[in-house]
Amino acid sequence: MQELQGKTAFITGGASGIGFSMARAFGAAGMNVVLADINEDDLGAAVDELRERQIKVAGVRCDVADRKSLEQAADETVAAFGKVHVVCNNAGVGAGGAIGTLKPGDWDWTIAVNLMGVVYGTEAFLPHIRAHGEGGHFVNTASMAGLISIPGMEPYTASKYAVVGMSEGWAGQLAPENIGVSVLCPGFVRTRIHESARARQDRFGPAADERDPERVEAARQLILGGLDPERVGARVVEAVQAGELYIFTHPDMAPLFAERARNIEAAFLRASESPALAGAVYKTPDQIKVFD
Repeated sequence: MQELQGKTAFITGGASGIGFSMARAFGAAGMNVVLADINEDDLGAAVDELRERQIKVAGVRCDVADRKSLEQAADETVAAFGKVHVVCNNAGVGAGGAIGTLKPGDWDWTIAVNLMGVVYGTEAFLPHIRAHGEGGHFVNTASMAGLISIPGMEPYTASKYAVVGMSEGWAGQLAPENIGVSVLCPGFVRTRIHESARARQDRFGPAADERDPERVEAARQLILGGLDPERVGARVVEAVQAGELYIFTHPDMAPLFAERARNIEAAFLRASESPALAGAVYKTPDQIKVFD
């Protein structure tokens, strides 16, 4: 999707962090921008800043864990600008802890926002993109934690692995309709995700009591020392224009993924040498393809 001028981008979690960096980058490229966020104070300030930059912008309060909220946001986006072309399912939260210490609400909250928020956003906006027939693009925010498991962050990791897998599948489904899909997998970025409980919906209950202050501070320092989010926004714009499926922002993390790939390849090799499987005549059907 090379031409962005005059088109419209919708961004969840758009009032801060990576979402707001994408909003500034898409706006600088000449797009109309709709910011969606659950925090109304942050949302108002972000809309004001974009207007000061002469970007055409609208804001909508949106709870991505609520399907109807995203469906309403989609309707409001079309009402504001007529059409929508780029949808960034970006809102995310972080929850983790030692096994056995997490509350059910921590799992429910993380999956509802990080995973189902992407599902709801895609399903709410896809009919609008199909309706105008001009093509479009979805950007789904995952994480390097969607490719490399981090002990102690299992709810977050599970949700981000799911976003990677869904994005890969949707990319294949939507390519014939000229609708692209990208999955954004950043490493540490200077955002407020370590404070994401500030916007936790009441229905998920209070967060688990964190009893390891050293772990909390270490995570905080990694995030605050992370990449400037402005670079992430710029990277997303160039990747959308290039039609890239995977959007990486931390190339120095490639060896970590390579190590995982080597471990998986070694496991396939052990399977090929397994006495338990020796002589098996089953063959996976040739028509099964992951990427065409």
